[in-house]
Amino acid sequence: QVQLVESGGGLVQAGGSLSLSCAASSAPGVMAWFRQAPGKVREIVSAIGWLAGNSYYAPSVKGRFTMSRDNAKNTLNLQMNNLIPEDTAVYYCAARDNGRIIILERGYENWGRGTQVTVSS
Repeated sequence: QVQLVESGGGLVQAGGSLSLSCAASSAPGVMAWFRQAPGKVREIVSAIGWLAGNSYYAPSVKGRFTMSRDNAKNTLNLQMNNLIPEDTAVYYCAARDNGRIIILERGYENWGRGTQVTVSS
C-alpha cells in the first residue's frame, strides 16, 4: 500500500497559476493526478510512468499543465498555468503498482485525500 499526501492548491483568478505536489511513501509504477468537479465524474488529468518516464496529459490540460518529479523523494509535482474556471475541482493524487499508464480511476489502488483548486472568473 502506497501512502500519498497531496499539498498545494487554493484559490486563483483565471489566467493564474498554481502548483500541486504529491509525496508517495514508496516508488509507484505509475503516479497520476485526477480531478472531480461538483456534479461530475472523476477524470484523469495527467499520469507518469515512474521508471519509464512516459507521460500522459488529458487534452483539456495539455500545454497548460506540466508534471515534474523528484525521484529521490518519490514526489510528483503538477504545475498548472493559464488556469480557467473549468479547472475548478478537487484534485487527487493516485498511484498504481503496475508501470503501464491507464486513464481509468479503477486501475489505481492508492489515493490521496484530495486538495481543492478553485479558479475564479
